[in-house]
Parts: sequence; C-alpha cells; structure tokens
Amino acid sequence: MSEDKTFTVQLEQGEGFEFHVRFDVPSGAEALLDEPVPLGKGNGPNAVRLVAAAVGNCLASGLVFCLRNKFRENLGRVRATAVGRLERNVLGRYRIAGIEVSIALPEGAEALKYLDRCLEQFEDFCVVTESIRHGIPVSVKVLEPSPEKA
Repeated sequence: MSEDKTFTVQLEQGEGFEFHVRFDVPSGAEALLDEPVPLGKGNGPNAVRLVAAAVGNCLASGLVFCLRNKFRENLGRVRATAVGRLERNVLGRYRIAGIEVSIALPEGAEALKYLDRCLEQFEDFCVVTESIRHGIPVSVKVLEPSPEKA
C-alpha cells in the first residue's frame, strides 16, 4: 500500500538571483539562496549546494537514527562532509556528476555493538540519496500572471 505525503517549499525572488525560501515546517524556517559570483552575489547557497547538503544530511541522519534510536547506542556527535562535482554534459550544460559523502563517527565508535549492522542498511533508508540515485520525476509548468481585478 502506497502512502503519499506531500510537502511544499515556496520561493520568491529578491534581488538579482536571490530567492527567499519558506519551508512548510512548524517553525516556519526560511533560507536565502543565491547563485555564486559572477551570476549572483553568493549571499547564500545555490541549488546544487542544497542538493549536496540534503544528501549529506539524509545519510548522516540515517546512520544516527539507526545507531541511536533503533539500537540505543550511546553515540557522540557525527559530522558529515558532502563534496559535489559539476561536469558539463554534451550540450555544455552543467550537471551534478557526483556527490561524495564522508561521515565522521565520534571517538569510541569502534565499540558500538551494532555499527556493522547499521552500516549495511542505513543508506537504503535515506529518502534523498535513494531518490536521486534512481532519478526523480520532475514536472514543470510556467504560469502566466493572473489578470488584475479592477
């Protein structure tokens, strides 16, 4: 049985290539995105950096969940680094060609009883990483402005 869950992220252009992003979370979290110089001013991360951050966050969170929540391991702070690589396709357009994620476990991790078990399965539970690996269908529609009501 399939369970659909939807979420909404709203973006509104500011100056130049800046976009103010509002997330549909109870805290009403917001972010500022911007393209790097020379296109934008680099006042925030751009979309490709958000993709890398999402992959890194999802993987690190998945490993933490497995160790801490599922197996009740006493785990210190985990750190992750995501390195994205851009390459041009045959048309000369940049595409994300790969993302390498390194997850740094805290000192004493070798004593974690269920580490091997979690390492075998945590990636499979990462919504973002597995979605990207298998391709995410994207549909796009451009809406014309609605006429002003007089």
